[in-house]
Amino acid sequence: MFASILLEFHLPNSATWFYFSFMLAIAFFFQFSRLFALRNIDLLCLYLFVPGFLFIQQSNQFHVNGSTSNPIRTLGYSWLLFASSLWLARCYVDLASLRRPAMRANLSGPGMVWFGVALFACLTAVALRQPSTAFETIGRQPAAISGVREGATAVVSKGEAVSEEQLSQTRIWTERALSMIGHAAVVVGLFFVGWRHFREMELGVGMATLYLVLPYTAYHISQLHHVLPAALILWAIFAFRHARVSGWLLGLASGTTFFPALLFPLWLHFYWRRGALRFSLAYLCGLTVALSVTLSILWATGAFQSGISNVMHLADWQPWKRPTAESIWQGVHWAYRLPVFLVFAVFLFLGFFWPSVRNLAQLTAMSAATLIGVQFWFADRGGLYVLWYTPLLLMVVFRPSSLELEPPAPEASRSLTRWLFSRIRRVRGASSQPQPPTLAA
Repeated sequence: MFASILLEFHLPNSATWFYFSFMLAIAFFFQFSRLFALRNIDLLCLYLFVPGFLFIQQSNQFHVNGSTSNPIRTLGYSWLLFASSLWLARCYVDLASLRRPAMRANLSGPGMVWFGVALFACLTAVALRQPSTAFETIGRQPAAISGVREGATAVVSKGEAVSEEQLSQTRIWTERALSMIGHAAVVVGLFFVGWRHFREMELGVGMATLYLVLPYTAYHISQLHHVLPAALILWAIFAFRHARVSGWLLGLASGTTFFPALLFPLWLHFYWRRGALRFSLAYLCGLTVALSVTLSILWATGAFQSGISNVMHLADWQPWKRPTAESIWQGVHWAYRLPVFLVFAVFLFLGFFWPSVRNLAQLTAMSAATLIGVQFWFADRGGLYVLWYTPLLLMVVFRPSSLELEPPAPEASRSLTRWLFSRIRRVRGASSQPQPPTLAA
């Protein structure tokens, strides 16, 4: 009897999670001595997306009850795009902010570490205790990530003959476990960015803890295709001083889903004359490996032709087609979405030339702006993919300075072209030297 009382653990609903999360974030990070500081405004703006999430959740309940019209859903997606617009402008403002004080937490470092570890354990319980009957994929899952899930499911089931219901349960639990591994990778990545690049371990602990506190992490805790690309992009940013590693990780992310590929022009601008060739070659290698794995999975499952055909006919990423998935564009003629996409395309093209991206802070802000811009025209839950760029926004909010966070200069790291020319000159020099006389037999 007593054990059943102690283990009677109930998950909070979305609104309760929002209120408690907001109060904890204020208690931990709000600077009460400077009410109108930029840090405080950023902290409050991080919660601007929450009403949109709640409106969309409420609209889904109305849809279940049989309602055909859904103005609340339109309000929810409009709210999300409004919050995205504000953060898009904030990312551009960050380009002009070079020096600023670090964002200190109101709790001591060991206390933040303890709270972060305990909160991660609670989030793991949230992911594991969600009823499997209510499990739903938020947005269309890419084939690469579906293949990772299916492969892991096959390993877990060990090839045994099981019923379809048991296989479905195994697939759900496997995806939840992989999602928690992805969130752990984000948490560790944020910690190392704060420790190694921002040069303060306290900032890394603060970013990791706030990532766990934000309600978006709990809302989509089991969505593998939301967190896996974000984790790869974050670790690519962490390894920005090594162009090959960053290119490889960004290529892997681009092979799992389409949106990281939109960051390639920006990152190529960042590495221009500072390792662009090494970055590009590594990016192509990572992209090739990821796409090869995806195509192999489709071929092995017999869904190669149908999978390729479905991707080519999706209206989600083709603005000249009528959208059918849930979004603010659902039921709207494609002619209204096409201008938004063209503006985004111009934004991508100009991003290679202006503004100048020379350090890590500018790269982070512009990468976040690019991922935010996708939300405006993407026709499958566009606006809900906040986890794509949440780690980048936390880096924008927490970073103390940006003057020394630059990739190595060409003199400090020899490019592949320079290495080849040095080898050619050495071979030519060796061949032009006179040979010693040989003794006649």
